Amino acid sequence: MKFKAIYGVDFSGARLAGRNTWVARIERRKRSEGCQSPWRLAELARLEDLCGTAERAEALGHLVELIGESEGALWSLDFPFGMPLEVLGDCWGKQFEFIGEWGEDGYGAGLECVRRSEGMCGTKHIRRLTDIEERAPFDPYHYRIIYQTFHGMRDVLLPLMRRRHTAILPFQYKRLPKARRVLVEACPASTLKRMRLPHQNYKQPEGGPLTPRRRRTRRAILDGLAPHVCIRPTDRLRIMRNGGGDALDAVLAALGAARSWRETDHSAVARHRRYPREGRLYV
Repeated sequence: MKFKAIYGVDFSGARLAGRNTWVARIERRKRSEGCQSPWRLAELARLEDLCGTAERAEALGHLVELIGESEGALWSLDFPFGMPLEVLGDCWGKQFEFIGEWGEDGYGAGLECVRRSEGMCGTKHIRRLTDIEERAPFDPYHYRIIYQTFHGMRDVLLPLMRRRHTAILPFQYKRLPKARRVLVEACPASTLKRMRLPHQNYKQPEGGPLTPRRRRTRRAILDGLAPHVCIRPTDRLRIMRNGGGDALDAVLAALGAARSWRETDHSAVARHRRYPREGRLYV
């Protein structure tokens, strides 16, 4: 597929999910533009500003509609699309049944995954194959990421998995020929590692002006992205001022998907023994 636009979403599963969820849209650079990068950052927005509220249900519902109404779009979302086979079995569809049993208790679902992991493998945490390959920071049910996994799968993927002309990869490669929009899993930290750019000490979740160290790191990352994406001075300033690094992560998610889509052997991924059952990072 050739996409009109590639979207990167730095996702939050918090109660005020819209506040820390950012959406970046990159498009092919026009020849008339002075920037030499192949891509340009066409839009960068906080989800709260797009939908008018930060409340999780409304904000994520708005995100689903944005995705569902898009045409010719590749969406790269920063949350795990599936759990390890050893924890929830090899049927991706049944993983949603498990999540649905926990109501609003995402943390409880994570604890149950830990219990199952200990019972079957003698260890609290098991990483998916893709997490190991791409050196992802956490497994999908780690306490620091379980809310992203829980609400991303339940509130975003589940409403979209049966929507016409939508393909969620690597689980629905059969839908790809007729798809108008494609969803893949992102990991900004893994993208930074692949690009050999700093992947630590650029986030400041406590807010306030960036510390000198974090300011230097973030500038180094933006300078490293310059050959790949043209970022306007106003957007660069917003990225520098966003303490948590969510705006930057949204851009990284989009760029990672652009690179991965071009370089991935999609036929091999579709036939893989694990990816279509537990997920794969497109970074």
